[in-house]
Amino acid sequence: QVQLVESGGGLVQPGGSLRLSCAVSTNLFRFTTMGWYRQAPGKQRELVAGITAGGITNYADSVKGRFTISTDNAKNTMYLQMNSLKPEDTAVYYCKTQNSLLFTSWGQGTQVTVSS
Repeated sequence: QVQLVESGGGLVQPGGSLRLSCAVSTNLFRFTTMGWYRQAPGKQRELVAGITAGGITNYADSVKGRFTISTDNAKNTMYLQMNSLKPEDTAVYYCKTQNSLLFTSWGQGTQVTVSS
């Protein structure tokens, strides 16, 4: 069973930056897609950023130009660099992996709070 552990969340002021990490228990080459999702109180979980095995990325319109998704295959880790944070970015952030059989795994989530 694949295990994912997020870290790097916290409290940051508007305009600040955070980098989230998702440590994966197995080689990243096993997955066809990986991504970051977030869920704010009272809202549905939404895709923030995704990356394919070929390195193609996609972003929610609300974070384009501010967030960057990346992977480090040597460390079996996925990252989300978040810059110019806004209060509306406040949410629990989750990482997700999916393999060619469409089997998905989720992390436990990390809280990001943007507030002055």
